Amino acid sequence: MPATWLNRVVLALSLGAFSMAAQACTRVVYHGEDGLNITGRTMDWKDPMHSRLWLFPAGRKENGAAGKNSAEWTARYGSVVVTSLHAAVSDGMNQKGLNANLLWLNSSKYPDQCPADAKRLAISAWAQYFLDNFATVDAAVASLKTHPVCLISAPIPGTDRFTTLHLSLSDASGNSAILEYIDGKLVVHAGRQYQVMTNDPEYPQQLAVAQYWSQIGGTRFLPGTNQAPDRFARADFYIHAIPKTANNQQGVAQVFSVLNNVSVPMGISTPGHPNISTTRWRVVADQKDLKYYFNSTSSLDLFWVNLNKAGLRPGASVKMLPMGQGQVYSGDVVKDFRPAAQFRFAPVPPEVSRNLG
Repeated sequence: MPATWLNRVVLALSLGAFSMAAQACTRVVYHGEDGLNITGRTMDWKDPMHSRLWLFPAGRKENGAAGKNSAEWTARYGSVVVTSLHAAVSDGMNQKGLNANLLWLNSSKYPDQCPADAKRLAISAWAQYFLDNFATVDAAVASLKTHPVCLISAPIPGTDRFTTLHLSLSDASGNSAILEYIDGKLVVHAGRQYQVMTNDPEYPQQLAVAQYWSQIGGTRFLPGTNQAPDRFARADFYIHAIPKTANNQQGVAQVFSVLNNVSVPMGISTPGHPNISTTRWRVVADQKDLKYYFNSTSSLDLFWVNLNKAGLRPGASVKMLPMGQGQVYSGDVVKDFRPAAQFRFAPVPPEVSRNLG
């Protein structure tokens, strides 16, 4: 093993031991047969996240919620999304099969200054910006060069701690991109090979850890804790080990089985660190059939949204699925969504925006 490569592994493992404040989410992309591609993720947090499912139609006017010079756009595509803390879109899939997932990255550092002519985007709207505007990963990544935005973080609602996230994108072709802000600069890892993402350390070091464990062989031994490097190693092994299939239902079930393997049991938490905690929900997006599956770990619900039947044409109503009052759902729940006021992304505080120039 080359010394430089070994050093990266040792550094990544060391950082993993100190990443206790990282949100313990995991994201995987499954490449099946005959164009079947499926993305799944877990959402882990100590306290209830008040998550809700929404249907956002095409044609909506949106604003980046970042004060002066905020990005503005008209949604080209409708989407189904999950919001968290009544503040941000955490996950979702649009009508073209583009999927977006926000996960915690403790080491994120966003720009200290925004160029005077740069359009600004609150981190609460980051995922939705891509879902509204792009059909493929390639188009989304290309836009970062031709129409860059200045991403601005804000405190987690009810706290004074700033939100630190990285974003994964995947599309119906199975292509992926991982977007991280490191030392104030955007770093993009784009390609079909980037099928797994967890939290800290930064993505190149996560890949080094996975490479280390691949030499050992997952059928003999895999790390078993809920820490990000261990979850990455397990997810990376199993997403490649499960059988390839063209059957949508079988593929969805297999991805859920991988998510179950990296989930954190109910009631587990790390004292002083609410981010390393119970898995609250899991979602699986069938990007070929455009079905978005949601599994709540507290209610045992497993249901889905068929975007082909969601009526997300321009002019349609924004809708929300009633949740949190003991509702139990199964099967396709498109008919259970109810008209709602347009979702408002948590805005960037004025003092934060001013400090960015």
